[in-house]
Amino acid sequence: MSANSERSIALITGASSGIGEALAHCFARAKHDVVLVARSADKLTVLARQLEEQHQIKARVAPADLIEPESAQRLAATLKRRRRMPDVLVNCAGVLEHKPFAYMKPTAHQAIIDLNISALTSMLSHFLPLMIKRGSGRVLNVASIAAFQPVPTLATYAASKAYVLSLTESLSQELRGTGVTITALCPGITATPMLTAAMQADQQLSKLPGFLIGNVDDVAREGFDACMRGDVICVPGAINRAAMLASRSTPKWLLRRLSGMFVRNVL
Repeated sequence: MSANSERSIALITGASSGIGEALAHCFARAKHDVVLVARSADKLTVLARQLEEQHQIKARVAPADLIEPESAQRLAATLKRRRRMPDVLVNCAGVLEHKPFAYMKPTAHQAIIDLNISALTSMLSHFLPLMIKRGSGRVLNVASIAAFQPVPTLATYAASKAYVLSLTESLSQELRGTGVTITALCPGITATPMLTAAMQADQQLSKLPGFLIGNVDDVAREGFDACMRGDVICVPGAINRAAMLASRSTPKWLLRRLSGMFVRNVL
């Protein structure tokens, strides 16, 4: 637990909207103080005030663009100086673009890699050693159901989430006996501003059946519970769990064909 607080501290990236915002509510509801990280200082300030009023906890705002190479290092240094090192690290910041690979700009691919992979890895490399040294801590990495199978028109995004899942599973073994746990939250399609933006950019996404779209609060709650239990993988929703299990038992060649058929016929 943090040196100058009776409550645990949860550091949440991507906290200004979507799953990150919903997770911030989960941790605050469970009486964790929170440090909120995203690019939008205004949105974070509104959320912080809301969390403090609703849950009687302390919410601090740390605006940062995690794509910047030194951002995680500066954030860690600031929190260490203020003696606010987190007991829980939630890596939720991420970006998505729904488009065939060859029709995306090189900068769009790089942005996905920089935030979904590089920034997450940098956050882990700066905060995980401190947790291990302390002998306690929890990490929640937000991956995706896309981590389990190829997803045409989301190729770079799906690959980035496969990285997050693989890294989490590897670290779960490295962390055994340290007092630190790590969890990958792998939601399916979820009703968030990211999905809304994707639908606006590609009207074909409006064809998605409603039963495939998860509730953001339900996803966050399952992720929070899994993190606090120390589960390694959390896949919210019965349909998503069935799809995950099927993907792990299906031959790769067939999985590729099925993914392609789904994209062509549904999207």
